[in-house]
Amino acid sequence: MGPPGPRTPLPLLPGPRRPRVRDLRGLGGWGPGWLWFGEGDVVVVSGLPGSGKSTLIRRAVDGVCVDSQDTRESWARRLGPLLPYPLYRPLVRIAHFAGLRRVLRGGGAVVVHDCGTQRWVRRWLAREAARRGRRLHLLLLDVTPRTARAGQQARGRGVSRYAFARHRRALRALLAGLEAGTPPPGCASAVLLDRPAADSLHTIAFGPGADPPCG
Repeated sequence: MGPPGPRTPLPLLPGPRRPRVRDLRGLGGWGPGWLWFGEGDVVVVSGLPGSGKSTLIRRAVDGVCVDSQDTRESWARRLGPLLPYPLYRPLVRIAHFAGLRRVLRGGGAVVVHDCGTQRWVRRWLAREAARRGRRLHLLLLDVTPRTARAGQQARGRGVSRYAFARHRRALRALLAGLEAGTPPPGCASAVLLDRPAADSLHTIAFGPGADPPCG
């Protein structure tokens, strides 16, 4: 069987014969155009800063999204350009997680932007999803450090060498488990994307049609 067509919906809920980790890297332009999750589930999108997480979310998700970058930009507009971001970063983080908590308590499906460096965030998201009887899924963008740096330059925002190195270490740990076929603790499934696979993805959808096992 050849690679899936670019418009083929791909259900993600684990079934009896379905792998819990889907590696869609190396498919070129033949990656699926859809990723289909269960109704009310939570999807966390992770990857290096500059890997294209926010771009993917804005293009593919027609629903509730929580992007920490949106919170940062909102605070930057209010405080102006003279105040360095590191000085008010803790306030941005508090505001982001407070907003995310309100959205999760609403009970609907949600897509969350997260760099993946803090495991407690995924554990918390998994608990919130389980409290509603739903599941957490990981969508990981795997790009080279050079590509991520270029993405940072293109958007006019970069991270320090120390922060970028920390992100790279966290990503390597995530990839090690995923390439062994094991999602992170609390995640029902995970999807690995490279840049071509991410570029071919135009829809992240939720609904009861994802529940039947994949044949």
